[in-house]
Amino acid sequence: MPVPVSYLAVLLIWATTPLAILWSSESVDPVMAAWLRMGIAAALGWLIMRVTRIELPWNKAALQTYGYAAIGVFGAMCCAYLAVRFIPSGLMSVLFGLAPIISGLMSQWILKDNAFTTLRWFACAVAICGLLVIFSDDIALKPGSWPGILLLLLGATLFSFSGVMVKKMAVQIHPLAQTVGALLFSLPCFGITWYLMGAQMPVDLFQSRSIWAILYLALLGSLIGFVAYYHVLRHLPPSTVALITLITPVFALLLGFWLNNEPLTTTLMGGSLIVVGGLALFFFGHRLPGLRDKSA
Repeated sequence: MPVPVSYLAVLLIWATTPLAILWSSESVDPVMAAWLRMGIAAALGWLIMRVTRIELPWNKAALQTYGYAAIGVFGAMCCAYLAVRFIPSGLMSVLFGLAPIISGLMSQWILKDNAFTTLRWFACAVAICGLLVIFSDDIALKPGSWPGILLLLLGATLFSFSGVMVKKMAVQIHPLAQTVGALLFSLPCFGITWYLMGAQMPVDLFQSRSIWAILYLALLGSLIGFVAYYHVLRHLPPSTVALITLITPVFALLLGFWLNNEPLTTTLMGGSLIVVGGLALFFFGHRLPGLRDKSA
């Protein structure tokens, strides 16, 4: 697949995922919708591996890697599926856009990476200011929205922790094999959570939009999107890949407004742009004249 096509695919998939998550859980229990998505994706991924003869390692290091990756698959996605009923779907992309900053903070602690520069700390402060602006919007975020906000922040944290720990393991596994392994590890977690939360399965109430959204997320969100993302990572510099994190929140907000009649107030859009601005400073601030990074 050509690199530009892969890049565009990642942009479109990441921008449409929040709305697809909302639609998939409209008539299906949220945890069950996530469980079905991951189960279908795992089955398809396993079939592809069999056809292409990609090995699924089961040594100790590989199993640990799958376990850490499953924290991101189960922890982050379970939080996202539960949160989307409390807040606009587009805001999910904004809050998950903070994951690179959270990952950077965790990397300093876990991987002993270089300390943040003054400029990067300033970028974090800008992003937090953007969140405060978003949280002040009483139209887009009603008082009952706080559980969704907290769940998404927890999900972004778990997603970041998962990525940092997988990087720490540094096990050389084919991306598709790692995805399938993580999905297989996450499936029992989704099943147990669904059971503990009431095990609701009103099949007669399932709507076609939810079913199609689950299939879309399984095929594109969990398989094609992942393969395209790693293809892009392999051929483009990290700074170019980071642009995806800046672009998708805006598209996700607009899609929620156009396709699902979600509120898009000046405060919400302004706060989201401030968050994106903070992310831009975090990734590219060192390139601005007069803002060369200096050690904090």
